[in-house]
Amino acid sequence: MNLEYFIAKRLVTDKGRKSSISAPIIKIAIAAIAIGMMMMIVSVATGIGLQQKIREKVSAFNGHIIISNYDDNQSQVSVMPLSIHQDFYPKFTKVSGVSHVQAVASKAGIIRTADAFEGIVFKGVGQDYRWKNIGEYIIQGRKPNLSGALNNEVLISEYLAQRLKLKLGDTFNTFFMKESGNQLPNLRVFKIVGIYNSGLQEFDSSFLMGDIRHVQRINKWTADQVGAFEVFLDDFTAIQTKGKEIYENISSTLDSQTIAEKYYFIFEWLELFDFNIIVILVVMIAVATINMVVALLVLILERTQMIGILKSLGAANWSVRKIFLYNAFYLIIRGLFWGNLLGVGLVLIQQYTGIIQLNPENYYVSVAPVSLSFSYWLALNLGTTVVCLLVLLIPSYIITKISPVKAIRFD
Repeated sequence: MNLEYFIAKRLVTDKGRKSSISAPIIKIAIAAIAIGMMMMIVSVATGIGLQQKIREKVSAFNGHIIISNYDDNQSQVSVMPLSIHQDFYPKFTKVSGVSHVQAVASKAGIIRTADAFEGIVFKGVGQDYRWKNIGEYIIQGRKPNLSGALNNEVLISEYLAQRLKLKLGDTFNTFFMKESGNQLPNLRVFKIVGIYNSGLQEFDSSFLMGDIRHVQRINKWTADQVGAFEVFLDDFTAIQTKGKEIYENISSTLDSQTIAEKYYFIFEWLELFDFNIIVILVVMIAVATINMVVALLVLILERTQMIGILKSLGAANWSVRKIFLYNAFYLIIRGLFWGNLLGVGLVLIQQYTGIIQLNPENYYVSVAPVSLSFSYWLALNLGTTVVCLLVLLIPSYIITKISPVKAIRFD
């Protein structure tokens, strides 16, 4: 029988403990651990959830890596054509981890209605376009039909539709400037068959999506010429490594750029969440351990006579320390139970109800996303438990300094 565990269990189940001096301090310690764990779960879930959601949005509209001409064009517009006859298209076999490659082309234009006008970027896509990536952002209608003959169907953002006072099924004029600049612009009449809302102002304020053949005709390109290639990866965490591999496996006349490099301002902002999460974790664990140290010291003070009796009976210092560490472990487990119950409960409520709303202009999402994997949850609980117990070894050292004679006479 484990004597230390047996004594610790008797101390925990002692009915007189509720009226003892240590009772309110123990409750405060349990509450501190519970609140700390709840805050850690919520902060990690919201931080990781926001990072993942924004990464998904950016990659859905751009791919993970963009292959284009090696030039100084920093705009969203395709200037020089690329041939689709590349070693990496339609399958990038030289680099593992690439799930899909699609060809696109963009052209700047102006939408003109009876009441307003807006500058836009028409993004032409073909039959190889992976619509499932942006399917969740289509709030009305459907995707354009690209399988048959060239048509005027387009997908427009809710932001542009509201500013131009357009709705599903409406047609509108779009003007595209010619390369010479002295000639009359090209006119195209498009019909809205779908409306999307990504929550990313960077895309919603400018992008109009339709058939790539419109861009090819306006630019006088052939059917096998496109503006760029968008590459999708199986694992976003490997984007830097795969970006270098892709760059090394394409022609020297081509350039590749990851979305983390192209939209560096978004991803630098996302990196701040990692720092914020670490700060919250450190502060919460510090608060929990301080309260547990105080609680343990009070427990030792309250049981000084018991410590003296055990020592006089021949109990070793480490054996007595284990009794109080078992006791502290029980308190930690109670705090973790309530903390997990509240923390996971709040995360699930937000996940299924979306009760917490955010300003998409500041956070790129309208609803606070949450994501908490089992591995992160387990790491939080194990980390908190281990840190608390290791810290509690220090105050438990006081037990070795207690004299059995003085302890028995202690009142």
